[in-house]
Amino acid sequence: MSGREVPALLLFLCLTVSSVWSQGSPQDNFIIQYLERRLAQVEERLTHCEQNTVSITQKTYDLSSEIRGYLSTVNVLRSEVKSQVDSVSVRVDRVERELEYLENKIPLQSDIEMEEALLEQQIKAAELDQLKKKATISLENDCNTALSQIKSLKIVKKVGDSYGSWFKDPSAGSDKVYLLSGIHNDTLLEYVSLQSFTERTSTPPAKVHQLPFAWQGTGHVVYDGFLYYHKADTANQILKVDLLSGTVADNTLLPGAGRLPVYSLNPNTYLDMAVDELGLWVIYADPEYGGNLVLTKLDKVNLAVDYTWDTQCKSRDAEGAFLICGTLYVVYNTRYGGRSTVQCLYDIHDTIHSDESPVIFFPKRYTSHSSIHYHPGDKQLYTWDDGYQTIYNVETRRNDQVSVE
Repeated sequence: MSGREVPALLLFLCLTVSSVWSQGSPQDNFIIQYLERRLAQVEERLTHCEQNTVSITQKTYDLSSEIRGYLSTVNVLRSEVKSQVDSVSVRVDRVERELEYLENKIPLQSDIEMEEALLEQQIKAAELDQLKKKATISLENDCNTALSQIKSLKIVKKVGDSYGSWFKDPSAGSDKVYLLSGIHNDTLLEYVSLQSFTERTSTPPAKVHQLPFAWQGTGHVVYDGFLYYHKADTANQILKVDLLSGTVADNTLLPGAGRLPVYSLNPNTYLDMAVDELGLWVIYADPEYGGNLVLTKLDKVNLAVDYTWDTQCKSRDAEGAFLICGTLYVVYNTRYGGRSTVQCLYDIHDTIHSDESPVIFFPKRYTSHSSIHYHPGDKQLYTWDDGYQTIYNVETRRNDQVSVE
């Protein structure tokens, strides 16, 4: 039924109802009521159709908008894909040109064999040079002494911070004592002798050295009148300072060192210098070697690396270490402080083995060492124990006399 037919039908029904109503019979009244009901139904259906038409129109509009959005997105994606395809095409062309270049540059098999032979000769020469250096280190002194026992303990004084370092210059004829308090400073105290150091607190030191650069950690040493220390705020720079002039005599960067504390119980020390009968050493921990300790022999004149050894000694639960005749002795403890013990050693001459040596105990006392320095002439350990400057006497014997206890 079209839009024009509906009004006509309604007009016709109205006229019919008016005509019938004018006659006024009961039958006519019934017909009129029937027609009114039908008209009401038609009106209701028309209203419903109108509502459906509006809803369908809105849905059609929404669908059209959504389709336009999809089309816009498809256009953007198509542009991106085209751009990527063009980029891949350019890269493929470049790779093809590089392959052509490499094909022209690849040497002949004979050239490769000659280069391999030359490289093998260079490796053998380097290995031979390292063996010669190791032999030179071994023959510098007739040194076959091993640690047998750590004996009596002497508390010399209590001065300075909880962390620090003190020691004597192991050079022949030197009795001077040096003290560096704390883990970061630029001051070195020098005493003319151990007796001068042990005098009452009010006694001034013989000399106060103001260093050109600050130090960090507790791994310093004085050797033959020069102070060797880890320069503060650097990963692995070692300075050599002339104590007579107060100037830097030399410096070096130690490759691979300074990436983690050398001892886990002394987290502020990354390089630990040491001196024994064979000369100057530095100890550090290598994270690429499982955190194990690495031992390096240095030339005391120009700080050149003579040789480096990877040891099996762990840095975990270690508090310090010292050397005697080229053998590294690592001291372990607990983070709460306890009885220190030597549980691992490494001998560069390969005459003493850690798994064949007994555990060496420090005298019965709860300690926590922030530095341990061996004096070859005195056969003593100079240690810093929570602000106390202490000395341990050590007993040594020849390597061939060491037995498993």
